[in-house]
Amino acid sequence: MREITFNQAIAEALDEEMKRDKRVFLMGEDVGLFGGVIGQLAGLFAKYGPERVRDTPISETAIMGSAIGAAATGMRPVPEIMFCDFLGVPMDEMLNQLTKMRYMFGGKAKLPVTIRTLCGAGISAAAQHSQCLEALFMHIPGIKIVVPSTPYDCKGLLKSAVRDDNPVLFFEHKGLIFGGPKSKIPEEEYTIPLGKADIKREGRDVTVVATMLMVHRALAAAAKLQEKGISIEVIDPRTLVPLDKQAILKSVKKTSRLVIMTEECKTGSSAAEISAIVAEEAFDLLDAPIKRVCAPDTPVPFSPVLEKFYMPKEEDLIKAVTEIMKK
Repeated sequence: MREITFNQAIAEALDEEMKRDKRVFLMGEDVGLFGGVIGQLAGLFAKYGPERVRDTPISETAIMGSAIGAAATGMRPVPEIMFCDFLGVPMDEMLNQLTKMRYMFGGKAKLPVTIRTLCGAGISAAAQHSQCLEALFMHIPGIKIVVPSTPYDCKGLLKSAVRDDNPVLFFEHKGLIFGGPKSKIPEEEYTIPLGKADIKREGRDVTVVATMLMVHRALAAAAKLQEKGISIEVIDPRTLVPLDKQAILKSVKKTSRLVIMTEECKTGSSAAEISAIVAEEAFDLLDAPIKRVCAPDTPVPFSPVLEKFYMPKEEDLIKAVTEIMKK
């Protein structure tokens, strides 16, 4: 076993998949000579050259269109849209082409496109470079959505995403890359299947479903609540599409209480969808109302003080858990 960072997990996963399959190539702004906007792709350009690590113009529309065309004709592109905020630029290509072609052609067309993109607040990047927009794409049938919280998960899930014959949207939270946690990983190759949740902490009193950076805040809150005699089970879905509903429902059956913690704006969030699923399929198991701990329905502030207030915190989760325990 050895320890790696989130950046190393990304680079190693892509290196292994490019070595394994010559159809895999990278493309995007600053992915080549610069090695990625925050160094996620360091060393790959020198190893594979400009044919397979392609710097592109600053045009998300061109990046996405080229990736779709390459995938439809037999390649396995890994395009990078530098920040998820910019996914609105090629939205028509994603909404009406990428996610529809395999269905419309009766499965004859494969679209193995793995779109990597940065998300999340916490570094004062302001309203246009800090959003968590995963729920927007949950509404579009035909695309898988990956939201890793650890380097171990990131590497295994990214390898599975590249091998998938369907479009995959792979979110990388900036808070996990800048000074985030390390993970121990095995020396041998491994993958993690899409659609399989992970129990990050077992508990008996309250189920907390959390994603990406919020997993770590949930774990920190759980440690504090344990001191008060409240036992929290923390579930990391790891992928939102496909979603491991059974893992969540099984936990709720045990605890009878549910809190969902994500960094998205609360309205229309993935937390709202998970809440609806449990309300529809496990309402009789609940001993208290479902709570959501999310960001407010505002743009992300630039001010560090306001940004810290905007992001969901351990204290917010502790308050939500305490409230439903009283019921």
